[in-house]
Amino acid sequence: MTEAPVSHPQHALALRGLTKRYGNLAAIDDVTLDVAPGEFLSLLGPSGSGKTSILMAIAGFVRPDSGDILLDGARINDLPPEKRNFGVVFQGYALFPHMSVRANIGYPLSVRGLPRAAIAERVERALDLVQLGAFADRLPRQLSGGQQQRVALARALVFEPAVVLLDEPLSALDKKLRAELEIELKQLHARLGTTFVNVTHDQEEAMTMSDRIVILRDGRMVQVGRPSELYDRPATRFVAEFLGRATFLEGKAERCEDSVLTVAVRGVPIRASAATQTVAPGQTVLLALRPERVTLANGAQTGEHANRITGTVASAAFRGMQHYYAVDTPVGPIAALVPSFGIGPLREVGTSITLAWPSDATILVADD
Repeated sequence: MTEAPVSHPQHALALRGLTKRYGNLAAIDDVTLDVAPGEFLSLLGPSGSGKTSILMAIAGFVRPDSGDILLDGARINDLPPEKRNFGVVFQGYALFPHMSVRANIGYPLSVRGLPRAAIAERVERALDLVQLGAFADRLPRQLSGGQQQRVALARALVFEPAVVLLDEPLSALDKKLRAELEIELKQLHARLGTTFVNVTHDQEEAMTMSDRIVILRDGRMVQVGRPSELYDRPATRFVAEFLGRATFLEGKAERCEDSVLTVAVRGVPIRASAATQTVAPGQTVLLALRPERVTLANGAQTGEHANRITGTVASAAFRGMQHYYAVDTPVGPIAALVPSFGIGPLREVGTSITLAWPSDATILVADD
């Protein structure tokens, strides 16, 4: 996308005790959240987690039962959607099929009563921003899915909204195009500086584009943080499973020394990070281990890998840049995802291998 200076003012958004119920179902359950000016925040969760309900409440299409929505500290609950000055990009783009690209982008300015010359100037800037100048006179049906997404985004940005709300804008695209547009959208956000709130069920999309991610479940916030924080330090089993893959090991805490906790898992000592938690000896704990933190060891390797365990390959798969292994071990099945380059051919099922990983790769999580 074309380079453009940061020109849009930045606005802060806040939710305070936001709740919305449909009968006995809490679509939004007492959500309190601050979105910093210029932040790209993603609401991430499975179907029914409340992410779209929160977005629609922010947009003004869903009226909460209780709680407040604040823009720069001012309560906007009673403002209708058209008065909130929010740009919205819907999952299906919602383009007018009978209007050209230029007319679609200019529509929000027309309904606001701007002069024709001002509309034309802003539309041209928006077309340049999303690299669609050559397609300005085409109809939506004459565009690809990615081009339609750009039109919808340009229409949401053309009137310089206080906040841009994205309702799974990339979900209709194929995997390759979606990956490309994730990068472009993040770059566009960085240039504009506008506050973005994005709804998605795609973990990779959320981690690629977001400054912070809100993990939702059953209408409630489970954990909030930067993508790397959530991935490397999930607070619960649900977060660890939803944001990637993990092996889970249950055992009893034995001792803690220098922020390293030793846990007996089926009688085998496993060392884990306990930098932020206090665990009593004898307490039952749950550990999470990401497959990519596990490496294959040989008899001579020691060093930083505090955990070493030998098992038998139960299944193996070549995945281009990586080898995937499911290994039966004395502590249970462990998954390993290791680089394929420089470690020899894929090990066969039934082969005995030794796995190794550092203590800070084994994370204590709540069993929810």
